[in-house]
Amino acid sequence: MKYVKELLPYIIIILVVVLIRTFIITPVRVNGKSMDPTLENNEIVLLKKYDKSFERFDIVVFDYGDSHLIKRIVGLPGETLYYYNNELYINDKKIAEDFLPKDTETYDFVWDKEIPEGYYFVMGDNRTNSTDSRMIGLVSKSEIRGTTDFVLFPFNRFGKIKSA
Repeated sequence: MKYVKELLPYIIIILVVVLIRTFIITPVRVNGKSMDPTLENNEIVLLKKYDKSFERFDIVVFDYGDSHLIKRIVGLPGETLYYYNNELYINDKKIAEDFLPKDTETYDFVWDKEIPEGYYFVMGDNRTNSTDSRMIGLVSKSEIRGTTDFVLFPFNRFGKIKSA
C-alpha cells in the first residue's frame, strides 16, 4: 500500500497528460514544404483538437491515407471558387489572401461546383508544391483533426504562426 501512495501522483500526472493529448492539444510535425513560408518542414506545431468551428484561412490538420496533411481552408460549405491572375474569387467576389507572399503564384483554376455542407476546400500556402483540394478533392469536416496557430519548435519560431 505504501508504494501505491508514492506512485499515485505520477499516475495522476500520466493520466492528465494522456487525456490532454487525446482530447485537447497535441504536437504535430510539419512534413514537407507545402505550407512554406508560413510553416517550414519539420516544424512542430500545436494541434487544437477541441477547435471544430472552421473559418476561412484557418490552418487545419486532417487525415489523408496513413498520414496527416496541414493546409489552409480556402473554400467553405456553400461556396464556389476560382483563381484568375493569382487572385481568389469566392462566389464571384475577389477575396484578399494577405497571408501569402506577393510573389506567390496560383495557377488559374475553377471549382464551379458548390462545396457541400460538411466539406472544405483546402490549399497549401506553397501553391506550386502542394497536394491539396485541387488534386485530392474536398476535405470532410470529420477528417479534420483540428486547427493550429502556434509553433512549438524550432525555438527561433516559437509562438503564434506569423503570416507572410
